[in-house]
Amino acid sequence: MTQPTSDPAASVGAMPVRASLATLLSQVLVAFTIEFDNEFERRMPHRTSRGPAAGGRDVPWLVSMAMWSNFLSHLDTSGAPLSEVDDLVRMTNLGGLLRWGYLTVTPDKVVRPTEAGQRAQEIWRPLADEIEQRWRDRFGQRVPSALRALTSQFEQPLPRYLPVMNFGNGMRTLVPDVPRDSPDDLSVLLSHALIAYTLVFERESDVSLPISANVLRVLDGTGVLVRDLPGRSGVSKEAIAAAVGFLERHGHVTLSPAGRGKSVALTSTGQRAQDTYHRLGAEIEQHWRDQFGADTIDELLAALKPMAGAPPAPYPDGWRATVRRPTTLPHHPMVLHRGGFPDGS
Repeated sequence: MTQPTSDPAASVGAMPVRASLATLLSQVLVAFTIEFDNEFERRMPHRTSRGPAAGGRDVPWLVSMAMWSNFLSHLDTSGAPLSEVDDLVRMTNLGGLLRWGYLTVTPDKVVRPTEAGQRAQEIWRPLADEIEQRWRDRFGQRVPSALRALTSQFEQPLPRYLPVMNFGNGMRTLVPDVPRDSPDDLSVLLSHALIAYTLVFERESDVSLPISANVLRVLDGTGVLVRDLPGRSGVSKEAIAAAVGFLERHGHVTLSPAGRGKSVALTSTGQRAQDTYHRLGAEIEQHWRDQFGADTIDELLAALKPMAGAPPAPYPDGWRATVRRPTTLPHHPMVLHRGGFPDGS
């Protein structure tokens, strides 16, 4: 167990990081989210399925930053007609937020935060600024100016965080119409850049970027044990199972018995999809250099690299302290419907 430090989110060792733009955006966003979520977990009464908070029933289920950014941050205590937040509903898990104790829907179809939801909002609201201040102290800089310069040029309004993924469509990113805002939050700027990149990638690829970056990337033609994939990718067993199932159904991989488990290997179709992932990554990055300026992209890469170097250490009484720590952060966030705990989103 890692010993606690004066900063509970301090780095705990270097991680190998690919110096590609999408990977760095992803790993910095995931690192920020973990730190944000660890702090929320420490301050908010909650329940989980494991760790010190397991078994409680009178407090809400622990959820991740994604549920705050894409839904609860848009509500005040008076709530909003369900019809007016339909686009937000499409990006999150409204049914879960109702079951988990954060929201209620009145008979006249107005969605409002519960008392617990209002308390969660009060805790969430200042957290992004607090985490950014830690990062300024740790990395010696504010939000990278190149990140702001890049995202300010996007024409399409984008959500504040990556939407919850749909297993049925192969985990492709679908973005409904959302209001345009002018965010200063580092996590929002990172999300905007990554969503924009993902949408470009998925216009050209038959396999979504989350599956390509996290699963296809670590496979080969000889076979990898399925039980090793969460450690290799940094994402949850649930996400791995869904991704491998999709790849098998579409002829990208084959599964075979391997002792007490299974091995997954690329087919020729899967190898072509893996090659497409690497080719498109290089092409998009070059296109962005041409479109937004090589200096902007180079400056952004240089700013992101130190931030993506290692995951933050968990609080010793948090749920992440009860599980094996990943050796890598995901190469693309995989936001699942369960709210963030404990599926790695």
